[in-house]
Amino acid sequence: MDNSHKILVITGPTATGKSDLAVKLAKIFDGEVISADSRQVYKGLDIGTGKITTEEMQSIPHHLLDIVDANKRFTVVDWKSAAIKAIEEVSARGKLPIVCGGTGYYISALVDNKIFPEVPSDPEEHKKLELKTAQELIAELKRLDPKRAESMQQNGESANKRRLARAIIVASRSPTSAQTGRSPTLSYKNSISGRSPTSLQIGITLPDAELRTRIHNRLIKRLDAGMIEEAKRLNEAGLSFERMNELGLEYRYLAQFLQRKLTREELTETLSTKIWQYARRQKTWFRRNKKIVWFAPDDLENITARVKQFLA
Repeated sequence: MDNSHKILVITGPTATGKSDLAVKLAKIFDGEVISADSRQVYKGLDIGTGKITTEEMQSIPHHLLDIVDANKRFTVVDWKSAAIKAIEEVSARGKLPIVCGGTGYYISALVDNKIFPEVPSDPEEHKKLELKTAQELIAELKRLDPKRAESMQQNGESANKRRLARAIIVASRSPTSAQTGRSPTLSYKNSISGRSPTSLQIGITLPDAELRTRIHNRLIKRLDAGMIEEAKRLNEAGLSFERMNELGLEYRYLAQFLQRKLTREELTETLSTKIWQYARRQKTWFRRNKKIVWFAPDDLENITARVKQFLA
């Protein structure tokens, strides 16, 4: 059977073992992995984002990692375009594209074929909006485009005034949901090789208590592996504290630590709490998607059986 327009998606909250599972499935089904992580696209953001290592890849090709400088902005539109290209190239080689990541908005943009309106940038309007607080901006975006506001909160972008300002401009200059019946930031269209791809979305989940423990333990491991030193090197190489704040989560609080606004103990406690809150937002986001089939991360037998059924 022709599988050239079939995509396997591995998603779920942070720290559930998505990357490990994607590698295992790539070995079983002759696949290649395409990252769907909004920060792992950036060069140098390795330990802080939990980016898979070369050793952990086990010779499985991975795409959309380390493709842009951390000082540049990389949007969902940029990611979708790059993902479509990668999927077509992987499929052309007769391999199975395995999209893996926890950025739900990226995955939704791809599998639901969302197309985003081309709205010119407006530097003056950006400046005016960025004078407001992040709380004021997210409130305005919720009024204009509740779905986009929710996705930005889910992705840890609710303190990023630059992105919030851009989202507000896009929403305010696009047809309203009252006119179109859908969110003003998107429309729908077949996009991959002129056909809508068929996807199987596998979700990885864990009980809350276990997930929170894993998040904390993984954080300690990353700190011990040099996450603070990585942030210091990035800053010394030209990544400003302002940009680190925009990148969110780990880098936001690492920037505060490097500026001596947090102690090491406060950094650990704050990050453990913030990453857990992020995971809960991810769970809320994914829960709405009824197409996701959920498994425990170690349930490889049943996951494999479901993928075989999908590819048959």
